[in-house]
Amino acid sequence: MQSLCVFCGSNGGKNPVYRSAAYAVGKLLAERDIELIYGAGNVGLMGTLADAALEHGGRVVGVIPQFLMEKEVGHTGLSELIVTDTMHQRKQIMSDRAEGFLAMPGGFGTLDEVCEILTWAQLGLHQDPVGLLNVEGYYTGLGGFFDHIVTEGFLSQANRNMVFMHEDVSTLLQQMDGYQPPATEKWLDNAQV
Repeated sequence: MQSLCVFCGSNGGKNPVYRSAAYAVGKLLAERDIELIYGAGNVGLMGTLADAALEHGGRVVGVIPQFLMEKEVGHTGLSELIVTDTMHQRKQIMSDRAEGFLAMPGGFGTLDEVCEILTWAQLGLHQDPVGLLNVEGYYTGLGGFFDHIVTEGFLSQANRNMVFMHEDVSTLLQQMDGYQPPATEKWLDNAQV
């Protein structure tokens, strides 16, 4: 991967380990010469992530809608800042520019982004890997819910396997590098079609 889109919180969370993880991810991407694409915030995990990548000589591309420039305190010291009109444009540009997607701890916005990008993968709109960085078990419950969706017949196991999860970012990136998209198209229960 030459570019990675990272979704994460505009807040720092209560546990300082989240900021430490964001710093470690930014530093690692810079050291591996992987361009960071993210939501352009200068606060919370977003700011820590970007600052770490920049501090270690990385290239950082931020994408933010105009109405969030003030609310999320848009980062003005990036390698490239793209200001959009809408959230939809933001997500489309991030998707178009990235060769993989990684979600760190965050709130509804982070969940929205990672679920939308997984949906696009399921529909064959991209064939890039998706990973959840499971800092302190942050995504363990979500992974369990994904398994529940399979058990209840709303998701195929092949599509469930599209998302990787690990607590170590180096291991997660290695898993993502070996990603092979499922050969099947969006799964439907043909008995009910």
